[in-house]
Amino acid sequence: MRTELASEPSDADRPNEDFAAVGLPASGQGGSVVVLDGVTPPKGGTGCLHSVPWFTARLGGALTELTVSLLDVPLADALSHAIARTAAAHAATCDLSHPRTPQATVVLARWNPATVEYLVLSDSALLVESPEGAVTPVLDDRLALLPRSALATDAVVDATLRNKEGGFFTAAADPSVAARAVTGTLPRGEVRALAALTDGAGRWVERFQEGDWADCFRLVRKEGAQALVDRVRALERSDAARAFPGGSKRHDDATVVYAEL
Repeated sequence: MRTELASEPSDADRPNEDFAAVGLPASGQGGSVVVLDGVTPPKGGTGCLHSVPWFTARLGGALTELTVSLLDVPLADALSHAIARTAAAHAATCDLSHPRTPQATVVLARWNPATVEYLVLSDSALLVESPEGAVTPVLDDRLALLPRSALATDAVVDATLRNKEGGFFTAAADPSVAARAVTGTLPRGEVRALAALTDGAGRWVERFQEGDWADCFRLVRKEGAQALVDRVRALERSDAARAFPGGSKRHDDATVVYAEL
């Protein structure tokens, strides 16, 4: 097995709100990938004393442990347990009912000799390559399908649509949101490699349209995870006026994890 990880904050002076890890069970059979993209809150507060990086580190750490220690527990249940554990860590000091309470998108993948499981919640992406080289993106497209009128700016979504029916879902403080994730299981023999990307890295496809998801996967496999992040940064610097209308970020935290099974 070969794994590779690259993660870069949007700005050197700001903490990285992404989280990424590769977990290997003590049995040596299989492994897991955990990728979170912390949601940067707009001005006005979150009802929480803690930062987004605190939240993603807590949630990501719990998921890294649970995906390798509870091998018989489905990924959605592992996410539910991790959200509950993280919420309990700050429920006494923070208003977890606030719509902007710290939250994150989630990508999970776990494999053993027989199967590959996956889970995607919100707008990060998982790319799955078959032994023949076909690449299948696993996406939760609910945010992308919202009408433009639902966006206060290109970067800020109306809070009434967050973790609500008719809107989209993220991992925040409610464990039941795990049931909203896109999940599935594939035979191990149908998967050669995986790539998990936060949307900051997925801009190469979704914002700059440099290629499709299969092209993106081939770039990561051939040139490495850091190469994709570097390409995105170069595109952001070269065409800010066209690419960043409506007040959206010029740069975003960008994370790529590649796992060749």
